[in-house]
Amino acid sequence: MTLVDTDWSIDRDTGDIRYGGDDHNGSSPSYATVIQFHRWLQELADDAVATLDDELDITGLNPSQRSTDNIITLINGYNIDATAAEHLYDGSIIQDDGDTIYDGIVNFGNSDVQIQIIQDGAVLADDWWNHRDKVYGDGGLNYDDEAGISHRFMILVRDSGVDIDNRRLIGTCRRFNYTYKEFKINATVRGNNVLALNDELDLNNETDETTVSGWTTITNETEGYVLLDVDNNSVNEMYYSEWNKDTYSINDFYERMKWLTRDGSSSTLYGLNGELFRGITHEIAYSSLSGTFDDSYPVSWTGASAGTGQILADNGSDKMWIQILTGASPVGTVSLSQTSPDAASATAGTVSDRSALIKTPFVGQSTGSAIIGSYGLGLETTDLTSLDKLFDLTNAPISPPNNVQNTVGGLIANEDRVLVAPWDGVTLDSNNDPAITKDQLSLATALTTDNITEVQITESIPADTPNDGYIRVTDNNGLERRLHYQNWENGSPNRFYNIDTNDGNEDFQSVNADIGNDIYIAYIDDLITSGTTLSFTSVQNGSRDLVVIVRDGGGTPIKQFISAWSQGTSAQTITAIRTTDA
Repeated sequence: MTLVDTDWSIDRDTGDIRYGGDDHNGSSPSYATVIQFHRWLQELADDAVATLDDELDITGLNPSQRSTDNIITLINGYNIDATAAEHLYDGSIIQDDGDTIYDGIVNFGNSDVQIQIIQDGAVLADDWWNHRDKVYGDGGLNYDDEAGISHRFMILVRDSGVDIDNRRLIGTCRRFNYTYKEFKINATVRGNNVLALNDELDLNNETDETTVSGWTTITNETEGYVLLDVDNNSVNEMYYSEWNKDTYSINDFYERMKWLTRDGSSSTLYGLNGELFRGITHEIAYSSLSGTFDDSYPVSWTGASAGTGQILADNGSDKMWIQILTGASPVGTVSLSQTSPDAASATAGTVSDRSALIKTPFVGQSTGSAIIGSYGLGLETTDLTSLDKLFDLTNAPISPPNNVQNTVGGLIANEDRVLVAPWDGVTLDSNNDPAITKDQLSLATALTTDNITEVQITESIPADTPNDGYIRVTDNNGLERRLHYQNWENGSPNRFYNIDTNDGNEDFQSVNADIGNDIYIAYIDDLITSGTTLSFTSVQNGSRDLVVIVRDGGGTPIKQFISAWSQGTSAQTITAIRTTDA
Protein backbone atom coordinates (compact mmCIF):
# COMPACT_ATOMS: atom_id res chain seq x y z
CA MET A 1 0.00 0.00 0.00
CA THR A 2 1.24 3.47 -0.81
CA LEU A 3 0.44 6.75 0.83
CA VAL A 4 -2.80 8.32 -0.44
CA ASP A 5 -2.02 12.00 -0.85
CA THR A 6 -5.64 13.12 -0.64
CA ASP A 7 -5.97 11.54 2.83
CA TRP A 8 -3.27 13.82 4.27
CA SER A 9 -2.77 17.54 4.89
CA ILE A 10 0.16 19.75 5.97
CA ASP A 11 -0.12 23.11 7.71
CA ARG A 12 3.09 25.13 7.19
CA ASP A 13 2.38 27.59 10.03
CA THR A 14 1.77 24.96 12.74
CA GLY A 15 3.80 22.09 11.27
CA ASP A 16 0.77 19.83 11.73
CA ILE A 17 0.75 16.79 9.42
CA ARG A 18 -2.67 15.21 9.73
CA TYR A 19 -4.54 12.19 8.41
CA GLY A 20 -8.07 12.99 7.23
CA GLY A 21 -9.10 9.81 5.44
CA ASP A 22 -11.48 7.05 6.55
CA ASP A 23 -11.05 5.60 10.01
CA HIS A 24 -10.16 1.92 10.40
CA ASN A 25 -13.78 0.83 10.20
CA GLY A 26 -14.50 3.01 7.19
CA SER A 27 -14.89 1.89 3.60
CA SER A 28 -11.39 2.85 2.39
CA PRO A 29 -8.88 3.75 5.11
CA SER A 30 -5.30 4.14 3.90
CA TYR A 31 -1.94 3.30 5.46
CA ALA A 32 1.70 3.95 4.61
CA THR A 33 5.11 2.86 5.82
CA VAL A 34 7.27 5.42 7.54
CA ILE A 35 9.65 5.44 4.59
CA GLN A 36 6.74 6.08 2.19
CA PHE A 37 5.65 8.89 4.49
CA HIS A 38 9.15 10.41 4.42
CA ARG A 39 9.40 10.09 0.62
CA TRP A 40 6.03 11.82 0.24
CA LEU A 41 7.16 14.71 2.47
CA GLN A 42 10.39 15.08 0.52
CA GLU A 43 8.59 15.01 -2.82
CA LEU A 44 6.40 17.88 -1.61
CA ALA A 45 9.36 19.72 -0.15
CA ASP A 46 11.06 19.95 -3.56
CA ASP A 47 7.98 21.37 -5.32
CA ALA A 48 8.17 24.88 -6.67
CA VAL A 49 4.87 25.93 -5.13
CA ALA A 50 2.62 24.33 -2.47
CA THR A 51 -0.78 23.11 -3.66
CA LEU A 52 -4.16 22.64 -2.00
CA ASP A 53 -3.86 21.53 1.64
CA ASP A 54 -0.25 20.35 1.34
CA GLU A 55 1.48 23.59 2.34
CA LEU A 56 4.98 22.43 1.61
CA ASP A 57 7.45 23.44 -1.12
CA ILE A 58 11.06 24.44 -1.75
CA THR A 59 10.63 27.75 0.10
CA GLY A 60 9.75 26.08 3.42
CA LEU A 61 11.87 24.36 6.03
CA ASN A 62 12.78 20.73 5.54
CA PRO A 63 10.12 18.53 7.25
CA SER A 64 11.89 15.19 7.79
CA GLN A 65 15.14 13.25 7.95
CA ARG A 66 15.83 9.59 7.28
CA SER A 67 18.18 7.58 9.50
CA THR A 68 17.12 4.27 7.97
CA ASP A 69 14.06 3.17 6.04
CA ASN A 70 12.53 2.36 9.44
CA ILE A 71 13.58 5.45 11.42
CA ILE A 72 12.24 8.86 10.39
CA THR A 73 12.64 12.10 12.32
CA LEU A 74 10.30 15.06 11.81
CA ILE A 75 12.22 18.32 12.16
CA ASN A 76 11.66 22.06 12.16
CA GLY A 77 8.40 21.79 14.12
CA TYR A 78 6.66 19.33 11.83
CA ASN A 79 4.61 16.75 13.72
CA ILE A 80 1.95 14.07 13.55
CA ASP A 81 -0.81 13.37 16.06
CA ALA A 82 -2.19 10.08 17.43
CA THR A 83 -4.65 9.66 14.54
CA ALA A 84 -1.93 10.10 11.94
CA ALA A 85 0.30 7.64 13.82
CA GLU A 86 -2.42 4.98 13.51
CA HIS A 87 -2.07 5.14 9.71
CA LEU A 88 1.72 4.73 9.60
CA TYR A 89 3.72 1.55 10.20
CA ASP A 90 6.98 -0.36 9.68
CA GLY A 91 9.22 1.84 11.80
CA SER A 92 9.52 4.77 14.18
CA ILE A 93 8.59 8.44 13.96
CA ILE A 94 10.61 10.81 16.17
CA GLN A 95 9.54 14.45 16.61
CA ASP A 96 9.67 17.44 18.99
CA ASP A 97 13.49 17.16 19.17
CA GLY A 98 13.12 13.61 20.50
CA ASP A 99 10.51 14.44 23.11
CA THR A 100 7.83 12.45 21.25
CA ILE A 101 8.49 8.98 19.82
CA TYR A 102 6.25 6.47 18.15
CA ASP A 103 7.98 3.08 17.82
CA GLY A 104 7.08 0.34 15.38
CA ILE A 105 5.55 -3.00 16.43
CA VAL A 106 5.57 -6.11 14.23
CA ASN A 107 3.76 -9.27 15.30
CA PHE A 108 4.68 -12.60 13.82
CA GLY A 109 1.61 -14.80 14.20
CA ASN A 110 -1.36 -16.40 12.53
CA SER A 111 -3.51 -14.21 10.32
CA ASP A 112 -6.54 -13.89 12.61
CA VAL A 113 -4.82 -13.52 15.99
CA GLN A 114 -6.13 -10.59 18.06
CA ILE A 115 -3.57 -8.88 20.28
CA GLN A 116 -3.78 -6.44 23.15
CA ILE A 117 -1.06 -4.15 24.50
CA ILE A 118 -0.33 -3.60 28.21
CA GLN A 119 1.48 -0.31 28.80
CA ASP A 120 2.18 1.54 32.04
CA GLY A 121 0.11 -0.85 34.13
CA ALA A 122 -3.01 -0.84 31.95
CA VAL A 123 -4.44 -2.52 28.88
CA LEU A 124 -4.68 0.09 26.12
CA ALA A 125 -8.39 0.68 25.66
CA ASP A 126 -8.49 1.14 21.88
CA ASP A 127 -7.10 -1.87 19.99
CA TRP A 128 -7.39 -0.18 16.59
CA TRP A 129 -4.47 -2.27 15.26
CA ASN A 130 -6.73 -5.38 15.21
CA HIS A 131 -8.83 -4.13 12.26
CA ARG A 132 -8.19 -5.78 8.92
CA ASP A 133 -9.82 -5.10 5.60
CA LYS A 134 -13.20 -6.65 4.93
CA VAL A 135 -11.75 -9.30 2.59
CA TYR A 136 -9.90 -11.08 5.40
CA GLY A 137 -12.16 -10.28 8.35
CA ASP A 138 -10.65 -10.08 11.82
CA GLY A 139 -6.92 -9.79 12.26
CA GLY A 140 -4.33 -7.06 12.19
CA LEU A 141 -3.53 -3.96 10.22
CA ASN A 142 -0.81 -3.96 7.58
CA TYR A 143 -0.37 -7.71 7.60
CA ASP A 144 1.91 -9.71 5.33
CA ASP A 145 0.62 -13.25 5.29
CA GLU A 146 3.47 -14.56 3.15
CA ALA A 147 6.00 -13.29 5.69
CA GLY A 148 3.94 -14.59 8.62
CA ILE A 149 3.24 -11.06 9.84
CA SER A 150 -0.20 -10.47 11.32
CA HIS A 151 0.17 -6.83 12.49
CA ARG A 152 2.35 -3.77 11.84
CA PHE A 153 1.65 -0.52 13.67
CA MET A 154 3.19 2.15 15.91
CA ILE A 155 2.76 2.86 19.62
CA LEU A 156 3.52 6.13 21.45
CA VAL A 157 6.40 5.28 23.83
CA ARG A 158 7.76 8.75 24.72
CA ASP A 159 5.57 11.76 25.47
CA SER A 160 6.54 15.29 26.56
CA GLY A 161 10.14 14.26 26.99
CA VAL A 162 9.38 11.29 29.28
CA ASP A 163 9.55 7.62 28.35
CA ILE A 164 6.24 5.90 29.11
CA ASP A 165 7.20 3.25 31.71
CA ASN A 166 10.70 3.12 30.22
CA ARG A 167 9.15 2.03 26.90
CA ARG A 168 8.05 -1.34 28.35
CA LEU A 169 5.24 -3.16 26.56
CA ILE A 170 3.53 -6.52 26.99
CA GLY A 171 1.57 -8.02 24.13
CA THR A 172 -1.15 -10.56 24.91
CA CYS A 173 -3.66 -12.61 22.98
CA ARG A 174 -6.67 -13.89 24.92
CA ARG A 175 -9.49 -14.73 22.55
CA PHE A 176 -11.92 -16.99 24.38
CA ASN A 177 -11.94 -20.55 22.98
CA TYR A 178 -8.36 -20.03 21.76
CA THR A 179 -4.98 -20.53 23.40
CA TYR A 180 -3.61 -17.60 25.45
CA LYS A 181 -0.10 -16.18 25.16
CA GLU A 182 1.95 -13.12 26.14
CA PHE A 183 5.21 -11.58 24.90
CA LYS A 184 7.26 -8.84 26.57
CA ILE A 185 9.22 -5.97 25.06
CA ASN A 186 11.46 -4.78 27.89
CA ALA A 187 12.26 -1.43 26.22
CA THR A 188 11.35 -0.52 22.66
CA VAL A 189 14.08 0.64 20.29
CA ARG A 190 13.89 2.79 17.17
CA GLY A 191 12.58 0.96 14.14
CA ASN A 192 10.55 -2.24 14.49
CA ASN A 193 10.07 -4.18 17.72
CA VAL A 194 8.97 -7.78 17.49
CA LEU A 195 6.07 -9.56 19.16
CA ALA A 196 5.53 -13.28 18.60
CA LEU A 197 1.87 -13.91 19.39
CA ASN A 198 -0.22 -16.56 17.73
CA ASP A 199 -3.22 -18.57 18.86
CA GLU A 200 -5.10 -21.69 17.89
CA LEU A 201 -8.30 -23.38 18.98
CA ASP A 202 -8.14 -24.64 22.57
CA LEU A 203 -9.69 -28.11 22.57
CA ASN A 204 -10.27 -27.86 26.33
CA ASN A 205 -12.13 -24.55 25.93
CA GLU A 206 -14.98 -25.28 23.55
CA THR A 207 -17.95 -24.22 25.71
CA ASP A 208 -19.88 -21.21 24.46
CA GLU A 209 -18.84 -17.99 26.15
CA THR A 210 -22.38 -17.11 27.22
CA THR A 211 -22.64 -20.43 29.06
CA VAL A 212 -19.37 -19.99 30.93
CA SER A 213 -20.36 -16.45 31.91
CA GLY A 214 -23.17 -17.98 34.00
CA TRP A 215 -20.89 -20.17 36.12
CA THR A 216 -20.83 -17.59 38.91
CA THR A 217 -20.66 -20.10 41.79
CA ILE A 218 -17.03 -20.83 40.88
CA THR A 219 -15.43 -18.46 43.36
CA ASN A 220 -12.14 -17.64 45.06
CA GLU A 221 -12.75 -18.38 48.73
CA THR A 222 -9.42 -16.83 49.78
CA GLU A 223 -8.06 -14.08 47.56
CA GLY A 224 -4.58 -13.81 48.98
CA TYR A 225 -2.13 -15.73 51.14
CA VAL A 226 -3.52 -19.06 52.32
CA LEU A 227 -2.17 -22.28 53.81
CA LEU A 228 -3.54 -25.52 52.35
CA ASP A 229 -2.63 -29.17 52.82
CA VAL A 230 -3.16 -30.18 49.21
CA ASP A 231 -1.13 -33.40 49.42
CA ASN A 232 -2.83 -34.40 52.70
CA ASN A 233 0.45 -35.00 54.56
CA SER A 234 -0.52 -32.87 57.60
CA VAL A 235 1.93 -30.12 56.53
CA ASN A 236 0.44 -27.02 54.95
CA GLU A 237 1.77 -25.44 51.78
CA MET A 238 1.57 -21.74 50.80
CA TYR A 239 -0.67 -20.51 47.96
CA TYR A 240 -2.14 -17.20 46.83
CA SER A 241 -5.70 -18.45 46.22
CA GLU A 242 -8.24 -21.02 47.31
CA TRP A 243 -10.56 -21.44 44.36
CA ASN A 244 -13.81 -23.37 44.79
CA LYS A 245 -15.03 -25.05 41.60
CA ASP A 246 -18.41 -25.79 43.24
CA THR A 247 -20.21 -28.62 41.39
CA TYR A 248 -18.42 -28.01 38.10
CA SER A 249 -15.73 -30.21 36.58
CA ILE A 250 -12.06 -29.28 36.77
CA ASN A 251 -12.13 -28.46 33.05
CA ASP A 252 -15.16 -26.21 33.62
CA PHE A 253 -13.05 -24.44 36.25
CA TYR A 254 -10.27 -23.99 33.68
CA GLU A 255 -12.72 -22.48 31.18
CA ARG A 256 -14.13 -20.13 33.82
CA MET A 257 -10.62 -18.85 34.64
CA LYS A 258 -10.05 -18.17 30.94
CA TRP A 259 -13.39 -16.34 30.75
CA LEU A 260 -12.49 -14.12 33.71
CA THR A 261 -9.25 -13.02 32.00
CA ARG A 262 -10.33 -12.94 28.35
CA ASP A 263 -10.00 -9.97 25.99
CA GLY A 264 -12.61 -7.39 26.95
CA SER A 265 -13.11 -8.79 30.47
CA SER A 266 -15.01 -6.67 32.98
CA SER A 267 -14.21 -9.05 35.86
CA THR A 268 -11.93 -8.15 38.76
CA LEU A 269 -9.23 -10.39 40.24
CA TYR A 270 -7.14 -9.14 43.15
CA GLY A 271 -8.25 -5.58 42.46
CA LEU A 272 -7.17 -5.74 38.81
CA ASN A 273 -9.24 -5.98 35.65
CA GLY A 274 -9.24 -9.58 34.46
CA GLU A 275 -7.65 -8.69 31.13
CA LEU A 276 -4.69 -7.13 32.99
CA PHE A 277 -4.30 -9.96 35.51
CA ARG A 278 -1.24 -12.15 34.81
CA GLY A 279 -0.28 -13.84 38.10
CA ILE A 280 2.77 -13.56 40.34
CA THR A 281 5.82 -11.94 38.75
CA HIS A 282 8.00 -11.27 41.83
CA GLU A 283 8.55 -12.54 45.36
CA ILE A 284 9.83 -9.84 47.74
CA ALA A 285 11.30 -10.49 51.18
CA TYR A 286 11.11 -7.55 53.57
CA SER A 287 11.91 -6.44 57.10
CA SER A 288 11.09 -3.58 59.50
CA LEU A 289 7.36 -3.98 58.92
CA SER A 290 5.10 -1.18 60.08
CA GLY A 291 1.36 -1.78 59.77
CA THR A 292 -0.12 -4.58 57.69
CA PHE A 293 0.13 -5.06 53.94
CA ASP A 294 -3.23 -5.94 52.41
CA ASP A 295 -3.66 -8.43 49.59
CA SER A 296 -5.32 -7.19 46.38
CA TYR A 297 -4.04 -3.62 46.81
CA PRO A 298 -1.09 -1.74 45.27
CA VAL A 299 2.38 -1.47 46.76
CA SER A 300 5.02 0.99 45.55
CA TRP A 301 8.76 1.45 45.97
CA THR A 302 11.22 4.28 45.48
CA GLY A 303 14.76 4.65 44.25
CA ALA A 304 16.35 4.24 40.83
CA SER A 305 14.06 1.28 40.17
CA ALA A 306 10.87 3.01 41.33
CA GLY A 307 7.73 1.11 40.45
CA THR A 308 4.38 -0.29 41.49
CA GLY A 309 2.83 -3.70 41.85
CA GLN A 310 -0.34 -5.38 43.04
CA ILE A 311 0.01 -7.59 46.12
CA LEU A 312 -1.44 -11.02 45.35
CA ALA A 313 -0.28 -12.58 48.63
CA ASP A 314 1.42 -11.38 51.81
CA ASN A 315 2.29 -13.67 54.73
CA GLY A 316 1.84 -10.89 57.27
CA SER A 317 5.41 -10.86 58.54
CA ASP A 318 8.28 -10.88 56.04
CA LYS A 319 7.32 -11.76 52.47
CA MET A 320 4.96 -10.70 49.69
CA TRP A 321 4.19 -11.92 46.20
CA ILE A 322 3.17 -9.33 43.60
CA GLN A 323 2.26 -8.76 39.99
CA ILE A 324 4.48 -5.91 38.82
CA LEU A 325 2.52 -3.11 37.14
CA THR A 326 4.98 -0.31 36.36
CA GLY A 327 8.69 0.34 36.60
CA ALA A 328 11.34 -2.22 37.48
CA SER A 329 11.41 -4.58 40.44
CA PRO A 330 12.90 -3.23 43.70
CA VAL A 331 16.69 -3.22 43.92
CA GLY A 332 18.50 -2.97 47.25
CA THR A 333 17.02 -1.97 50.56
CA VAL A 334 14.41 0.41 49.18
CA SER A 335 11.24 1.38 51.00
CA LEU A 336 8.02 -0.51 50.24
CA SER A 337 4.81 1.34 51.02
CA GLN A 338 1.06 0.90 50.79
CA THR A 339 -1.41 3.71 51.39
CA SER A 340 -4.75 1.93 50.91
CA PRO A 341 -6.78 0.55 52.59
CA ASP A 342 -4.38 1.19 55.50
CA ALA A 343 -0.87 2.55 55.69
CA ALA A 344 1.95 0.02 55.77
CA SER A 345 5.67 0.14 55.07
CA ALA A 346 8.74 -2.09 55.14
CA THR A 347 12.28 -2.33 53.81
CA ALA A 348 12.77 -4.57 50.79
CA GLY A 349 15.30 -7.39 50.96
CA THR A 350 15.88 -10.23 48.50
CA VAL A 351 13.73 -9.96 45.38
CA SER A 352 13.14 -13.12 43.31
CA ASP A 353 11.93 -12.73 39.74
CA ARG A 354 9.10 -15.24 39.18
CA SER A 355 8.01 -13.95 35.77
CA ALA A 356 9.44 -17.03 34.06
CA LEU A 357 6.79 -19.03 35.93
CA ILE A 358 3.91 -17.03 34.44
CA LYS A 359 1.46 -19.30 32.62
CA THR A 360 -0.98 -18.35 29.90
CA PRO A 361 -3.75 -18.60 30.82
CA PHE A 362 -2.86 -17.69 34.39
CA VAL A 363 -4.59 -20.79 35.80
CA GLY A 364 -2.18 -23.18 34.08
CA GLN A 365 -3.17 -25.95 31.69
CA SER A 366 -6.03 -28.42 31.49
CA THR A 367 -5.73 -31.96 30.20
CA GLY A 368 -9.50 -32.14 30.00
CA SER A 369 -9.73 -34.25 33.15
CA ALA A 370 -7.07 -32.61 35.33
CA ILE A 371 -5.45 -29.26 36.01
CA ILE A 372 -1.71 -28.60 35.88
CA GLY A 373 -1.74 -25.43 37.90
CA SER A 374 0.38 -22.31 37.64
CA TYR A 375 2.82 -21.04 40.27
CA GLY A 376 1.09 -20.48 43.61
CA LEU A 377 -2.44 -21.22 42.40
CA GLY A 378 -4.48 -23.05 45.07
CA LEU A 379 -7.84 -24.82 45.02
CA GLU A 380 -9.97 -26.29 47.77
CA THR A 381 -8.42 -29.64 48.57
CA THR A 382 -11.72 -31.48 48.07
CA ASP A 383 -11.91 -30.13 44.51
CA LEU A 384 -8.76 -32.00 43.48
CA THR A 385 -7.93 -35.55 42.50
CA SER A 386 -4.69 -37.45 42.21
CA LEU A 387 -4.62 -36.55 38.50
CA ASP A 388 -4.15 -32.84 39.30
CA LYS A 389 -0.86 -31.11 40.08
CA LEU A 390 -0.32 -27.76 41.79
CA PHE A 391 2.80 -25.69 42.48
CA ASP A 392 3.00 -23.86 45.80
CA LEU A 393 4.69 -20.51 46.50
CA THR A 394 8.07 -22.23 46.77
CA ASN A 395 7.37 -23.63 43.28
CA ALA A 396 7.38 -27.16 44.68
CA PRO A 397 5.13 -29.56 42.72
CA ILE A 398 2.29 -30.83 44.89
CA SER A 399 0.26 -33.92 44.00
CA PRO A 400 -3.12 -34.23 45.71
CA PRO A 401 -4.39 -37.54 47.04
CA ASN A 402 -7.35 -39.15 45.32
CA ASN A 403 -10.32 -37.11 46.55
CA VAL A 404 -13.43 -39.02 45.53
CA GLN A 405 -16.99 -37.71 45.67
CA ASN A 406 -19.95 -40.02 46.27
CA THR A 407 -23.44 -38.62 45.65
CA VAL A 408 -26.89 -39.74 46.69
CA GLY A 409 -29.48 -38.51 44.17
CA GLY A 410 -33.22 -38.61 43.64
CA LEU A 411 -33.94 -36.69 46.87
CA ILE A 412 -36.65 -34.18 47.84
CA ALA A 413 -35.62 -31.07 49.77
CA ASN A 414 -36.91 -30.62 53.32
CA GLU A 415 -38.35 -34.16 53.37
CA ASP A 416 -35.60 -36.74 52.93
CA ARG A 417 -33.14 -37.68 55.65
CA VAL A 418 -30.08 -39.52 54.43
CA LEU A 419 -27.62 -41.67 56.36
CA VAL A 420 -24.54 -43.21 54.75
CA ALA A 421 -22.65 -45.41 57.20
CA PRO A 422 -19.95 -48.13 57.20
CA TRP A 423 -20.81 -51.74 56.38
CA ASP A 424 -18.55 -54.74 56.68
CA GLY A 425 -19.73 -56.10 53.35
CA VAL A 426 -21.21 -59.24 54.96
CA THR A 427 -23.48 -58.67 57.94
CA LEU A 428 -27.23 -58.34 57.29
CA ASP A 429 -29.96 -57.18 59.66
CA SER A 430 -33.15 -59.06 60.42
CA ASN A 431 -34.67 -57.84 57.15
CA ASN A 432 -31.68 -59.15 55.17
CA ASP A 433 -30.57 -55.60 54.51
CA PRO A 434 -26.97 -54.42 54.98
CA ALA A 435 -26.35 -53.72 58.68
CA ILE A 436 -24.45 -50.64 59.85
CA THR A 437 -21.06 -51.48 61.37
CA LYS A 438 -21.59 -49.57 64.59
CA ASP A 439 -18.37 -50.71 66.27
CA GLN A 440 -16.15 -49.26 63.52
CA LEU A 441 -14.24 -47.31 66.22
CA SER A 442 -14.28 -47.08 70.01
CA LEU A 443 -14.05 -44.34 72.61
CA ALA A 444 -10.61 -43.88 74.24
CA THR A 445 -11.62 -41.29 76.86
CA ALA A 446 -14.97 -41.11 78.62
CA LEU A 447 -17.35 -38.27 77.75
CA THR A 448 -18.81 -36.83 80.96
CA THR A 449 -19.33 -33.07 80.44
CA ASP A 450 -21.48 -30.66 78.48
CA ASN A 451 -20.18 -28.87 75.36
CA ILE A 452 -17.51 -31.41 74.50
CA THR A 453 -15.26 -30.19 71.68
CA GLU A 454 -13.36 -33.39 70.87
CA VAL A 455 -13.78 -37.15 70.88
CA GLN A 456 -10.67 -39.30 71.42
CA ILE A 457 -10.47 -42.64 69.62
CA THR A 458 -8.64 -45.85 70.52
CA GLU A 459 -8.03 -46.96 66.94
CA SER A 460 -6.43 -45.01 64.11
CA ILE A 461 -9.03 -43.00 62.21
CA PRO A 462 -9.28 -44.33 58.62
CA ALA A 463 -7.38 -42.24 56.08
CA ASP A 464 -10.48 -41.95 53.87
CA THR A 465 -12.49 -40.15 56.56
CA PRO A 466 -13.96 -36.85 55.30
CA ASN A 467 -12.18 -33.77 56.62
CA ASP A 468 -15.46 -32.29 57.88
CA GLY A 469 -18.42 -34.50 58.72
CA TYR A 470 -20.35 -36.50 61.33
CA ILE A 471 -19.69 -39.29 63.77
CA ARG A 472 -22.20 -41.30 65.82
CA VAL A 473 -21.18 -41.93 69.46
CA THR A 474 -23.17 -44.46 71.52
CA ASP A 475 -23.90 -43.10 75.03
CA ASN A 476 -24.54 -45.20 78.13
CA ASN A 477 -28.28 -45.28 77.40
CA GLY A 478 -27.58 -46.87 74.02
CA LEU A 479 -28.50 -43.76 72.00
CA GLU A 480 -26.28 -42.86 69.07
CA ARG A 481 -25.40 -39.19 69.44
CA ARG A 482 -24.89 -37.30 66.15
CA LEU A 483 -21.80 -35.06 66.46
CA HIS A 484 -20.51 -32.70 63.79
CA TYR A 485 -16.71 -32.48 63.71
CA GLN A 486 -14.71 -30.05 61.59
CA ASN A 487 -11.26 -31.68 61.86
CA TRP A 488 -9.69 -35.00 62.70
CA GLU A 489 -6.17 -36.29 63.21
CA ASN A 490 -4.21 -39.36 64.19
CA GLY A 491 -1.54 -38.72 66.78
CA SER A 492 -1.41 -38.38 70.52
CA PRO A 493 -4.33 -38.80 70.78
CA ASN A 494 -6.31 -39.91 67.74
CA ARG A 495 -9.27 -37.58 67.77
CA PHE A 496 -12.17 -35.82 66.09
CA TYR A 497 -12.15 -32.18 67.17
CA ASN A 498 -13.80 -28.77 66.72
CA ILE A 499 -17.10 -30.42 67.61
CA ASP A 500 -20.18 -28.19 67.26
CA THR A 501 -21.73 -27.21 70.58
CA ASN A 502 -25.03 -25.78 69.46
CA ASP A 503 -27.55 -28.63 69.16
CA GLY A 504 -27.38 -30.42 72.54
CA ASN A 505 -25.98 -33.68 71.20
CA GLU A 506 -22.62 -32.75 72.69
CA ASP A 507 -24.03 -32.74 76.28
CA PHE A 508 -22.76 -35.87 78.03
CA GLN A 509 -23.07 -34.50 81.57
CA SER A 510 -26.24 -36.33 82.61
CA VAL A 511 -25.77 -39.35 80.34
CA ASN A 512 -22.12 -40.25 79.90
CA ALA A 513 -20.32 -42.28 77.27
CA ASP A 514 -17.78 -44.69 78.74
CA ILE A 515 -14.42 -45.78 77.42
CA GLY A 516 -14.92 -48.49 74.81
CA ASN A 517 -18.35 -47.31 73.65
CA ASP A 518 -19.03 -47.71 69.95
CA ILE A 519 -18.37 -44.98 67.41
CA TYR A 520 -18.86 -44.98 63.65
CA ILE A 521 -18.37 -42.43 60.92
CA ALA A 522 -21.53 -41.14 59.24
CA TYR A 523 -20.33 -40.21 55.78
CA ILE A 524 -23.65 -38.45 55.11
CA ASP A 525 -26.01 -37.72 58.01
CA ASP A 526 -28.35 -34.94 56.97
CA LEU A 527 -31.83 -33.71 56.11
CA ILE A 528 -31.55 -32.35 52.59
CA THR A 529 -32.57 -28.66 52.57
CA SER A 530 -32.11 -27.77 48.90
CA GLY A 531 -31.54 -29.43 45.55
CA THR A 532 -31.91 -33.13 44.91
CA THR A 533 -28.52 -34.53 45.94
CA LEU A 534 -26.24 -34.93 48.95
CA SER A 535 -22.53 -35.79 48.63
CA PHE A 536 -19.44 -36.54 50.60
CA THR A 537 -15.82 -36.36 49.52
CA SER A 538 -12.86 -38.21 50.98
CA VAL A 539 -9.46 -39.55 50.05
CA GLN A 540 -9.78 -43.03 48.57
CA ASN A 541 -7.07 -45.26 47.20
CA GLY A 542 -8.89 -48.54 47.69
CA SER A 543 -12.56 -49.12 48.46
CA ARG A 544 -14.97 -48.95 51.38
CA ASP A 545 -18.26 -50.80 51.79
CA LEU A 546 -21.16 -48.60 52.79
CA VAL A 547 -24.87 -48.74 53.45
CA VAL A 548 -27.14 -45.90 52.34
CA ILE A 549 -30.54 -45.23 53.96
CA VAL A 550 -33.10 -42.70 52.73
CA ARG A 551 -36.30 -42.08 54.67
CA ASP A 552 -39.20 -39.69 54.09
CA GLY A 553 -42.18 -39.87 56.41
CA GLY A 554 -43.40 -36.38 55.57
CA GLY A 555 -45.73 -34.90 52.98
CA THR A 556 -44.89 -37.45 50.27
CA PRO A 557 -43.90 -40.49 52.35
CA ILE A 558 -41.89 -43.30 50.80
CA LYS A 559 -40.90 -46.74 51.92
CA GLN A 560 -37.39 -46.83 53.31
CA PHE A 561 -34.74 -46.99 50.63
CA ILE A 562 -31.77 -49.03 51.84
CA SER A 563 -28.96 -50.36 49.73
CA ALA A 564 -25.41 -51.62 49.85
CA TRP A 565 -23.02 -49.14 48.30
CA SER A 566 -19.28 -48.52 48.15
CA GLN A 567 -16.71 -45.83 47.63
CA GLY A 568 -13.97 -46.63 45.15
CA THR A 569 -11.27 -44.66 43.40
CA SER A 570 -13.65 -42.72 41.15
CA ALA A 571 -16.77 -40.64 41.72
CA GLN A 572 -20.14 -42.37 41.64
CA THR A 573 -23.80 -41.69 42.28
CA ILE A 574 -26.61 -43.78 43.71
CA THR A 575 -30.22 -42.72 43.10
CA ALA A 576 -32.82 -43.40 45.76
CA ILE A 577 -35.80 -45.42 44.58
CA ARG A 578 -38.94 -43.65 45.71
CA THR A 579 -41.64 -46.24 46.42
CA THR A 580 -44.69 -44.47 47.79
CA ASP A 581 -45.86 -45.30 51.30
CA ALA A 582 -49.08 -43.27 51.05
